[in-house]
Amino acid sequence: MLQPDKVRAEAKKKENENFKFRTFLKCHADEDELDSQFLRLHKELFADYDCNQCRNCCKMYKGSIPAEDIDRDAQHLEITPEQFIDTYLEKEDYGINYQTKHKPCDFLQEDGNCKLGDCKPDSCKKYPYTDQPERLSSLLSILDTIEICPVAFEIFERLKQEYRFRTRR
Repeated sequence: MLQPDKVRAEAKKKENENFKFRTFLKCHADEDELDSQFLRLHKELFADYDCNQCRNCCKMYKGSIPAEDIDRDAQHLEITPEQFIDTYLEKEDYGINYQTKHKPCDFLQEDGNCKLGDCKPDSCKKYPYTDQPERLSSLLSILDTIEICPVAFEIFERLKQEYRFRTRR
């Protein structure tokens, strides 16, 4: 598995190949089978992976906080919802939910844990979404994900092997 600080550079080297593989999957993969493959590889690779040693996702993205989580998150941090918003958040471009003010995420602690603990948003809990259904329709977002997450990168590489995918040079 790649080291977290190497994943973006390696993904960039394989950008054309990865895009071709995405196109190949769009044309040839069975949706249910692909979901099953992603899920199997996700479980296998995350079984022994400590995300706290990486946290590229927290370092490279702003955290997205749904408006309905504000009260719960503020209570978890023992501050008022107004203090929570003023200290940590800004409205997302769409104006419905919030995002953290900074990258890395304002809730990322030095030990790799999240200040929000179990209250962290579902979008964070589910990242990199490689165990979610309908991967065939979201392969474009997977290409972004493999630049961030070493496990997602490895899943994509193993899928190439399983499909015996080769690019012509």
